[in-house]
Amino acid sequence: MSKIKVGVIGHAIGDAMGVPVEFCIREKLLAHPVTKMIGYGSHDVPAGTWSDDTSMEIATMDSMINQGGKINCEDIMMNFYYWLKEAKYTPYGEVFDAGRTCIKSIINFSKGYDILECGQKDEYSNGNGSLMRILPIAYYCYYNDLKDVETFEIVKNVSSLTHAHEISILGCYIYVNYVINLLKGKDKVESYNLIKSIDYSMFIEESLEAYKRILKGNIKEYSLDKIKSTGYVVDTLEAAFWVLFNANNFKETIIGAINLGNDTDTIAAIAGSMAGIIYGYDSFPQEWLEKLAKRDYIEDLCEKLEKVLYN
Repeated sequence: MSKIKVGVIGHAIGDAMGVPVEFCIREKLLAHPVTKMIGYGSHDVPAGTWSDDTSMEIATMDSMINQGGKINCEDIMMNFYYWLKEAKYTPYGEVFDAGRTCIKSIINFSKGYDILECGQKDEYSNGNGSLMRILPIAYYCYYNDLKDVETFEIVKNVSSLTHAHEISILGCYIYVNYVINLLKGKDKVESYNLIKSIDYSMFIEESLEAYKRILKGNIKEYSLDKIKSTGYVVDTLEAAFWVLFNANNFKETIIGAINLGNDTDTIAAIAGSMAGIIYGYDSFPQEWLEKLAKRDYIEDLCEKLEKVLYN
């Protein structure tokens, strides 16, 4: 099975599962957990509808395909513009749940800003909007067998299209390296241990301190009440890792993620991408696959991307 397909479809399933319960309170969800792919909850969309998380991810993939497997930041940003202004890369021709940082950055691009000056650099622009779309970059780095320093530069540039603060870049860098380890065949625990030993000297101490629970501790061992599920990039990555390490299969991972409450779509998307790679396509519940919007379209993009990267 395609290495790209399992991660991207896992991401899309998590996104779609989380959309109807986004912003819901954790206590309410834990009392009445959602276990099926439903619709018409927090957003007025049918079951299986994915959000901006997957839209921006496949916009990135489409650029990589059209660029022959290369990274062209200006072309990626142009696709983001088509998504925001023309609803391209959406399930049903409608943009919803777009983040403010992404919107501001795309508007900057439309005004002619230099491509790497479009993103927001202030500390209050550290939502999860670049983390949610960075998965294709992990595949690019894996298939091209890049060194850590090369991976860092690409992650930095692609994250900075919208999220240029170092905390956002570091979150993307940790996640991309974790996914690369999974793609190399390492199990989820070994992959976690390996990201702790990476050279992070290019980041300032304040940024590293933000991720100390992931990089210095064992995020799995924290109690549920210590795990926040907000849209802050650090909280999102912590929550995704926490549920991944405390679940035993793909279904448990997704159900655990969406019932954390708050920013459910992105947390489940990130967790789902990793769980998809770990457990494989056969682990995806058939009911979820059947309801997933434009699944054939996404899978076709995955196959095209794998072809240009593998060749």
